[in-house]
Amino acid sequence: MKLSIVIPAYNEEKLLGATLDCIHSATASLHDREWELVVCDNNSTDRTADIARERGAMVVFEALNQISRARNTGAAAATGDWLIFVDADSQPSPALLQDVLTSIEAGAIAGGSTVASDDPSLVMRVPVALWNAISRMTRWAAGSFIFCEARVFRELGGFSQDLYAAEEIDLSIRLKRVARRQGRRMVILHRHPLLTSARKAHLYSAREMTGMMLRALFTGGRSLRDKKSCYAWYDGRR
Repeated sequence: MKLSIVIPAYNEEKLLGATLDCIHSATASLHDREWELVVCDNNSTDRTADIARERGAMVVFEALNQISRARNTGAAAATGDWLIFVDADSQPSPALLQDVLTSIEAGAIAGGSTVASDDPSLVMRVPVALWNAISRMTRWAAGSFIFCEARVFRELGGFSQDLYAAEEIDLSIRLKRVARRQGRRMVILHRHPLLTSARKAHLYSAREMTGMMLRALFTGGRSLRDKKSCYAWYDGRR
């Protein structure tokens, strides 16, 4: 069984290096498992691609700036039997990767992980705890960490390219349907949460983030198909 770790990256020179270093350390838990690291440079204007190559990643390019396309382009270049999508500002631990292997061996078709913010303040702990509860209850994977069988991912057509945000929830729903048909499971791992950056909370005001969420709610999700409405992922603030 070969694992492909796929990272979408748009102007991530500040955080990508630490993420890749962490992944290299974490893969020690894979022992003799074959694995590869694929970074999709999503039309970056900084040193993102250079940093990825310097750390031994295969780098592929996606010209259209969209997270779902970047993930799909990375997955198309991957050769593993299983895909693990990790965001460029997130750091999986060796224990989390070992939990992924255990879940795969137990028959899971896909899964995700609860998250832990690198900002320990109360203002971050509350929304993170709320998301983790929702994630475990619904088995929706956070976009920062998703793993799934490559064959199933491709049969489903990957991440929806109609969406500019919440594409991970859409994929989670479709993966759960396949899991039910096949008598398998989609799991949300929680023993070793993924460490992820709280930078959006510092770059965008609570009013901005709440406005985007309310817009998605009141439009029945239609705003998620509009890049301008999902600006927190695309306006380049880093």
